[in-house]
This record gives sequence, C-alpha cells and structure tokens, in this order.
Amino acid sequence: MRKTLMAGALALVSAATGLVAMAPVATAAPQACVTSTLTTGPSGGVGTQVRKSATSSCHDLNLTRADDKTVYANDGYAGRLYHSSSSSWKTCDAGFIWVTDGTYPVDRYLLCTDVNDNTLFTVVSAANSGDTVGITH
Repeated sequence: MRKTLMAGALALVSAATGLVAMAPVATAAPQACVTSTLTTGPSGGVGTQVRKSATSSCHDLNLTRADDKTVYANDGYAGRLYHSSSSSWKTCDAGFIWVTDGTYPVDRYLLCTDVNDNTLFTVVSAANSGDTVGITH
C-alpha cells in the first residue's frame, strides 16, 4: 500500500512538473507610462525634443506637470510632432491648452493623441518659451 501511495505521489509530481515545463513563456508586458521633462520652445518653434516611448502602454502625450517661468504662473502649451515625410514640425489638433502651474493626472490634458512609437515630439508655449513641462507618454 505504501509503495502504491509513493508511486501515485511521484506520478502527480511528474505530471505537474511536465505541465509547468510545457506552459508558454510570457512575453514582456508594456511598461507603465513614461514621463519626460522638457523645456518649451516658442509658439511655432521647437523646444526639447523627445521620442515617444516604444515600450509604454500610453498612446497619447499627456501634460502632467507645468511650471511657467513668468510671474503669471500660467501658459498655453501645445504638442508638436515631427513629420519626416515633409521634414517639418506640425502642431497637434488639440492646439494650445491653457493651464496654471501644477501637476495633473494622466488623461486630463492631452496635447497629442494616438502618437506612434518613436515619433519625435516637442512642446511649445503660447506666451513665452523656456517653461518646464512634464509629458507622460
């Protein structure tokens, strides 16, 4: 009887081990959103340039922090994407979004939506350049 129980237990362990060995290997899941700190350029110009993360689960350019360098503590910010086909920068459809200095949750202020991975982007200020912004992408 004891031999039968041992053989049964060994068979269960062997079966379980076989199942574990045959389980598919999981692929790496996308990272949470990535945040980059940029210095804004002038309206229609170019500020700090960053590439949209290729490993992030975010698809948009979210304004999550703003620090206007003037005494007014607010400014309008617009995302701009580089279009290699025309070798030019284009302002995203959202245009300028006016905010006061502070931090904001993801998806509150979308500067650009559905941005392709590795797309070069920048942020510009409406009133003056040189502000610091956090862009979560």
